[in-house]
Amino acid sequence: MDFALPFLLAFAITLSVTPWVLLWALRFQLVDDPKKRFHPAHTHKGIIPRAGGVSLFLGVLTATLLLIAKTPLFLGILAGSLILVVEGIIDDHHDVNPYVRLFTNAIAALVAVVAGTGIPYITNPITGGIIQLGVLADVFAFLWIMWTMSIVGWSAGVDGQMPGFVSIAALTLGLLSLRFTTLDPSQGAVTVFAFIVAGAFAGFIPWNFYPQKIMPGYGGKTLAGFLLAILGILSYGKVGTALLVLGIPMVDAMYTLIRRIGTKRSPVWADRGHLHHRLLDLGWGKRKIALFYWGVSAILGAIALTVTSKQKLFTLLLVAVAVGGFTVWVAFFSQFSKPQDPDNG
Repeated sequence: MDFALPFLLAFAITLSVTPWVLLWALRFQLVDDPKKRFHPAHTHKGIIPRAGGVSLFLGVLTATLLLIAKTPLFLGILAGSLILVVEGIIDDHHDVNPYVRLFTNAIAALVAVVAGTGIPYITNPITGGIIQLGVLADVFAFLWIMWTMSIVGWSAGVDGQMPGFVSIAALTLGLLSLRFTTLDPSQGAVTVFAFIVAGAFAGFIPWNFYPQKIMPGYGGKTLAGFLLAILGILSYGKVGTALLVLGIPMVDAMYTLIRRIGTKRSPVWADRGHLHHRLLDLGWGKRKIALFYWGVSAILGAIALTVTSKQKLFTLLLVAVAVGGFTVWVAFFSQFSKPQDPDNG
């Protein structure tokens, strides 16, 4: 199959349905108004529709049903995706308690695992050997999906930031899967699905890039993490590749958890301490932040496709040290920088 087709089909569907979803969101008040809904992580001004997850889901759903066989695995993935999008619509209309959202996310993850998404083995990054997980395969898959939904969602605070790096990550995993299609014909469907996910999120960028017309909402953010986590598993279990290409969101999430737990706060309650908030405080514009996330993801994706497991671990540690050092520098020296309007481009 021409792998440009799934990308372009999903891209066109998401791009074309988003203006209709935008109007629908406005009609039913699925909007984010900072004057009525305070949120510590807000970076925008004005009333913005929040239901972008619907557009993304329609792009993925339609292209998948048209191009991929309706196996229990992919039907389970679509069912889990639907759960997340419905949850997102409810949250877009009226904020849902974070613990309720976490429980709903767990249901979606369980649906995907029961449908056949499991991590049968992992590669030891030190020795290069294979570690068979056996009965723990499903447990590791569940935890991986839950973790990835969180880290992607936490890095979706600036216009265009999330759909760009998600599309790049999906393309990377698609190229990884493509390598194995000659050895395992079933990887063809995984490759097609990866390009579908990449196309759907790329099709959302024109509507979400600064100045954004519509936000992905909670449904769009969790859907992104859910799909990337599954692709990381299905592309021959290369979770390490997904970890590396998502290096910035992952490291940011780790520091966020440490910060929140260290200050005796719940790790699920939002705050204004993510990397993109730090960059805004330094005076970076939203376009610059989005392009920074895209660029780093593309570089890490290229590295992930060409290095060994040990080298992936080393690169990820370098990213962690760099982000940690940058965060400390901002915390101590940002007062010497004159911040711009946080709503600038």
